[in-house]
Amino acid sequence: MTRLDGRTVLVGLSGGIACYKACEVVRLLVGAGAKVPVVMTAGAREFVTPLTLQTLSGQPVGTDTFDRGQEAQIGHIRLADAADVVLVAPATANVLAKMAQGIADDLLTTVLLASKAPLVVAPAMNVNMWEHPAVQQNLATLVARGARVVGPGRGALACGWEGAGRLAEPAEIAEAVFAALTPQDLAGEHVLVSAGPTQEPVDPVRYLSNRSSGKMGWALARMARRRGARVTLVAGPTALPPPPGVEFVPVATAEEMARAVERAFATATVVVMAAAVADYRPRRPLARKLKKGPATLTLELERNPDILAGLARKKGRRLVVGFAAETHDVVAEARRKLRAKRLDLIVANDVSAPGVGFGADDNAVRLLDAAGGEEVLDARPKDAVADAVLDWVVQHRGRRARRTAPGLRRVR
Repeated sequence: MTRLDGRTVLVGLSGGIACYKACEVVRLLVGAGAKVPVVMTAGAREFVTPLTLQTLSGQPVGTDTFDRGQEAQIGHIRLADAADVVLVAPATANVLAKMAQGIADDLLTTVLLASKAPLVVAPAMNVNMWEHPAVQQNLATLVARGARVVGPGRGALACGWEGAGRLAEPAEIAEAVFAALTPQDLAGEHVLVSAGPTQEPVDPVRYLSNRSSGKMGWALARMARRRGARVTLVAGPTALPPPPGVEFVPVATAEEMARAVERAFATATVVVMAAAVADYRPRRPLARKLKKGPATLTLELERNPDILAGLARKKGRRLVVGFAAETHDVVAEARRKLRAKRLDLIVANDVSAPGVGFGADDNAVRLLDAAGGEEVLDARPKDAVADAVLDWVVQHRGRRARRTAPGLRRVR
């Protein structure tokens, strides 16, 4: 799932300073296309106003179980029934206790008790409250009933203490909502993704690299995580923050990437190598800055290891997916790499095409698999391309279990 169009995310705020961050969560969910009605406790209204949430959500904000206008239509039941997912952020120790015990003494807890939608809980409180056995027991009760818990984070708290209890970052909470609405068809898989460029040092201030932004690899890691996989992202230098919920391993050079990928490969079940690894590196990087000299300069280069081919040779039952970023003869070169490197799937794209090359938010690709299947994906957001690649992974793993391997379906 790449957007939330047509989905209703009911957001409940309980009383804590972290309510100010919940405003950003609502903004992110609305930006993803969701309808976002909001319910606030009396405590939450001490920190942010209903008008703030109404402005951000574009929806009426529920505050009172006995609001005559709302309850003329039995508003708490209508809210509960309309929700595709319910998010409580921040979830205080008090509201966690009420949820665990089935107490319904205000509009939010009444709606929670009436709703059958998936529940996402983002706790936020003082570290001592968070660590109290009663809070942990209440949380365990909710998890046993199927609730997803996101956070809390660690750090300086508003109360002056340091430790666990910070509300998770808004992007992380939004990802948890996406995951709650996404089929968990990669649950039990460990997906290893490589992304971004590598940097091969010439001297202490210069390096050889390429134009890869890492956006395609980030999309693959993000969408695999949404679909329930454990994800390890090994990435060269980019300007992107790590995707929420993934194990992030930053590297710089091709050799560093090879070592990091090798470590994660041991437990991986699916490997997707989207990184643009430098084919060559300077043979003798200089210890000091190279000074300007004659009109021409020759650098002696040597080959970097072919990480993808090395992994594919020992893949066993793993699925190995590669990328072919080309500027000409795209399909022919992709098919050559598919065969030569013994891949299960290769994703080919023309990085010279306008709007879908390095750094773009969209991509247009062709999927080619070892069984002769082929699928053409026209220009679309990289999240959607990542979902298509992962659809192939899910289908192929299922077919492998049944010992069959039909080709790709064609997307128009």
